[in-house]
Amino acid sequence: MPDMRFAPPNPLRIADRASGLNAVSVRSYNERLVLSLLLQKASTTRLEIGERTGLSAQTVSVLVRSLEQEGLVAKGEAQKGRVGPPTVPIVLNPEGAFSIGISVGNDHTDVVMIDFVGEVRFHTMLPNPEVDRVSNHSEFLTTIREAIEMLPRKARERLAGVGLALPHSVADRRNGEAYFKALQDEIEQHLAVSVFVQNDITAAASGESMFGAAKPLTDYMYFYLGANLHGRLVLNHQIYNGNSPVSFDVGIAALERQLAEEGRPVALLRDIEADWSGLGDLLADWEKRLVDQMAHSLDAVSQFVEIDTAVVSSTAPRQVCAGVCRKLEASSGVKVIAGTIAPSPKAVGAASLPLSSRFMVE
Repeated sequence: MPDMRFAPPNPLRIADRASGLNAVSVRSYNERLVLSLLLQKASTTRLEIGERTGLSAQTVSVLVRSLEQEGLVAKGEAQKGRVGPPTVPIVLNPEGAFSIGISVGNDHTDVVMIDFVGEVRFHTMLPNPEVDRVSNHSEFLTTIREAIEMLPRKARERLAGVGLALPHSVADRRNGEAYFKALQDEIEQHLAVSVFVQNDITAAASGESMFGAAKPLTDYMYFYLGANLHGRLVLNHQIYNGNSPVSFDVGIAALERQLAEEGRPVALLRDIEADWSGLGDLLADWEKRLVDQMAHSLDAVSQFVEIDTAVVSSTAPRQVCAGVCRKLEASSGVKVIAGTIAPSPKAVGAASLPLSSRFMVE
């Protein structure tokens, strides 16, 4: 078996109906193999596909032709400058499939729609729902319909599903599980779209692996810096949750509390474009505690497996995340890369779940 990119851990529940808007699907293992290769690499040739998979040239040609006819792959620009005729690479067709992701955060809910190569086609933020009250989710349904209606009518048949990123902090609250179950059922019933559910941090790691900075990586430590600090270990492209939802109170919420205690405004911490440099020593002290915790986590993991790369994904401004990455790299000796998924890593990660479950090697 070649080195492949596998799907993230199975969602907690998959409602997999191949009807209505879910008509687009790939069942052949070999077709999934080709699509998984194209997710790892922006473009590849029939020859490279054969070398990576061990499939015969004839089989590869049949597979590629079938995927072209289904609109999932397309021909790239011919590569000239070589001996012989130009080589025509194969690429994923961005219009081949679409997916919607929903992520409930501490302050708001993000809803995105992405295409087959992970580009965000739609993004909006909604007020957080009242989790303690199971009721009609009309705002969610209306927003999802708005996203779907942005697509040409024929392309709407290519919606692979809706991914729901479920945070432990919300799901553990009273009626939290019932709330998400009701939301999932309403989406499936009213929109005829299958809903794929996963933990929000694992979903964010999936999105970074499929479409972001972690795309070329095999083994690494994934950190998500949000209200709290979370981590996931990724080995051979597989994302490991651990046995319990461990998080560390050294994230943005900790910095927000410090600002509030000093009577300083906290609004800038919720703006991804804000400049945090004016926070001075307060920012430096927070970064030190954060980096110390991340370095400790890397050291703990290194007792069992050798990890030479870490990926840090965050809702903090890019310059803040880049500074944290530099300091962690200096402290740990591990190469540290800032995540590139925006505007909402969790929502994009949620949207990656239907695509990976329907089209990638499992």
